Amino acid sequence: MQRIIPALTLSIATLASGLILGACQDSGGKNPTASGLKIGSLLPTTGDLASIGQQMAPAVPLLVETVNACGGVNGQPVTLVAVDDQTDPKAGAAGMTKLASVDKVAGVVGSFASSVSTAAVSIAVQNKVMLISPGSTSPVFTEKAKKGDFKSFWARTVPPDSYQGPALAEVAKKRNLKRVSTIVINNDYGVGFEKAFVQAFEKLGGTIVNKNNPVRYDPKATTFETEATAAFAGKPDGVLGVFYVETGSLLLKSAYQQGVSKGVQVMLTDGMKSDEFPAQVGKTNDGKYIVSGTIGTVPGSDGKALDALKKLWKEKKGGSPGEFAPQTWDAAALLVLAAQAAKENTGVGIASKIREVADGPGTEVTDVCEGLKLLKEGKDINYQGASGNVDVDANGDVVGVYDVWTVGDDGKIKVIDKVTPK
Repeated sequence: MQRIIPALTLSIATLASGLILGACQDSGGKNPTASGLKIGSLLPTTGDLASIGQQMAPAVPLLVETVNACGGVNGQPVTLVAVDDQTDPKAGAAGMTKLASVDKVAGVVGSFASSVSTAAVSIAVQNKVMLISPGSTSPVFTEKAKKGDFKSFWARTVPPDSYQGPALAEVAKKRNLKRVSTIVINNDYGVGFEKAFVQAFEKLGGTIVNKNNPVRYDPKATTFETEATAAFAGKPDGVLGVFYVETGSLLLKSAYQQGVSKGVQVMLTDGMKSDEFPAQVGKTNDGKYIVSGTIGTVPGSDGKALDALKKLWKEKKGGSPGEFAPQTWDAAALLVLAAQAAKENTGVGIASKIREVADGPGTEVTDVCEGLKLLKEGKDINYQGASGNVDVDANGDVVGVYDVWTVGDDGKIKVIDKVTPK
């Protein structure tokens, strides 16, 4: 599957590029603000990451509603087109093609899964659509950005796993884990995280038990007996699992049923931090949650705009913003602020102003409407987000703080610490 997707993506991207080129040629000379800003979202509301995607997705229409209530962008309302990427690279490529060639959006918030963003970003670049991910953490994007592959049409509001891997390695060291095995989903996210963790853990003096025989599972797999047995073999102190919720829950359940996970510290990452996953893994015969005591890391939110977002969320939706909702809000905010700064509703305009509004020398603003007002007056801004400062660098990356979380005996997930990558 991994070999087929790039070719499929390329062919779809080429088709989409031709469609867009034709459209651009037909509309030459028109005012780039005349039709209003149109943005898209490409997030997983079904599939392996649905339980997290459903928490993220509402942040985009909430941002659009807020912006339109204070006058919109470039004097007109913002339009949103939402697409479910199904946590699937093929569906993500098709969705991105639709957003670019049919809906003709200027920017897109998405995707969450790194494998889906990998499939979507080449289509975005060829069609000059700005893609900002609130959750794709693979270090591969940094490497490709450095080579100039994205031509500035890519950014993310979540830090890459080149930071989270070392952060989790620090957590492992604090817990006196000396021998750790790894098991990861076989895609850019899983393999990229594995590499970052292994390098950092070995630098801290740890040993990777299965370094020469890494366990990587097929994202489409439905049974995991062999993988679970292999990951927990060799009597490790801990096992790092880089999973998505649906498949990860099945794998952990299989490990328990085979009796191989007893006494081993399980460490997880952001792809598993969903309130639903402890119940999906299940309970022991005496009624305890199988994953009680599991620890993990997740990109945290400590931005200056976080309190205001929590207040707005409670007022409009009830409850609190879920996992990655602050990063999603910030991704959408950067799209609209950059369009206003560029004074045009195009992907080219947005891409040219993302870093300026995110990490510029202007007035610090946490309120998107205040930022739009200052930009309309011709002033510079430095947006301080809900997830963090979102200081986007030349590779489209940001640095953030990480929450350390655990599963309690009651099956509830709670944050117990914070760790900042060194």
